[in-house]
Amino acid sequence: MKFSAPRGTADVLPEKTIKWKYLEKIAFKLFEDYGYREIITPTFEQTELFTRSIGESTEIVQKEMYTFLDRKGRSLTLRPEATASVVRAYLERNLANPSFPIKLYYFGPMYRYERPQAGRYREFWQLGVEAIGSSDPLLDAEVVTLLVQYLNLVGLKQVELHLNSMGCKKCRVNFVSALKEYLEPFKGRFCSDCQKRAALNPLRVFDCKEEACLSLLKDVPKIDAFLCDECKKHFSEVQTYLKKIAIPFKINPFLVRGFDYYTKTTFEVRSPFLGAQNALGGGGRYDDLIEELRGNPTPAIGFALGVERVLLALEKENLKLAANLAPFLFLAVMGEKSRLFAFELLYRLRSAEIASETGYNEKSLKAQMKIADRLGARYVFFIGEEELERQTFKVRDMRDGKQFEVPFEDVIQWVKLQMEGEQVVGRS
Repeated sequence: MKFSAPRGTADVLPEKTIKWKYLEKIAFKLFEDYGYREIITPTFEQTELFTRSIGESTEIVQKEMYTFLDRKGRSLTLRPEATASVVRAYLERNLANPSFPIKLYYFGPMYRYERPQAGRYREFWQLGVEAIGSSDPLLDAEVVTLLVQYLNLVGLKQVELHLNSMGCKKCRVNFVSALKEYLEPFKGRFCSDCQKRAALNPLRVFDCKEEACLSLLKDVPKIDAFLCDECKKHFSEVQTYLKKIAIPFKINPFLVRGFDYYTKTTFEVRSPFLGAQNALGGGGRYDDLIEELRGNPTPAIGFALGVERVLLALEKENLKLAANLAPFLFLAVMGEKSRLFAFELLYRLRSAEIASETGYNEKSLKAQMKIADRLGARYVFFIGEEELERQTFKVRDMRDGKQFEVPFEDVIQWVKLQMEGEQVVGRS
């Protein structure tokens, strides 16, 4: 029997994992600069956690969750998103701080049973943040800024920020009522999914991607006409903060995101190069979720972005990440004494965070040079009886072919200087 990866999953090979690590490294540094700290939650939770938080009427709960019974008959689900898990941990571990919002970030795999396509997998990886404990619109603007700034830092410049306000549960009632009234005459013309959505939760009709359904929504009521004074003021202040630091955005009244827990600010960052699956990441405020999960009323906001989507967008923009698997130097070894010396030197080099390699199986010098070239080594250090006797390396620059010598005692210092001069980063 020939085994293969399950449909909708992928093996992330070394050429790509180095890029993932680079994205992760940039994210963790930036998130921590903003005051966020990492949290790691289980990859599966009680099913009810997701049905209560995401919403029974959502596509995710109805069609996409990986749910199973454990050996004691308890219903568990592979997490389709991380916010519910973070909130559960916040409540269970008593993380609340009355004087300052709790800021958390995460990185890990999520699971949804979807039709696999470019940038969409059944097992996919997300980076995200959650800020819990403040209703300040300044925090909304900060979280939005963090997402945009991260995408700019990794090299993406042609991204579009979409904003909307979902209002609070009080003012949204009037909007949902008006939406139901608008949809009623068209209900027989919507697709079967939208007919169900219109009955269970009319807001979910905005999730549809069918052109026929979208055409019926061209004159639909806009939520901004139904916002209460408090929600209008909140959304206006968020926009004012973003304008102050010149972050461009578009107001999108159809942006409701895929979860029922969103309130007030919602946002999404899109790439113009990814077709229908153009969302790189997004999020919003979820001021009622913690109370829904039996906690005290607590405002919160967060976002998640897809690692695979970001890498795909970078490819579409022909951008290369500043990450490299190549060793900085390669030790070409001749003779048994030299091999023993090289083994000790490799230990010293790698302990000094210098990416280094050597040949194995006592290959010829010619064969070792081919290996060094294939690996992309910057320098080759030759070690043979002559070098051991003179305590000096012969070194070849693999870019221009020039050769020179470096004393044994100076090797670590010399290599470090070359790395600093070229701003080379070893494996990370």
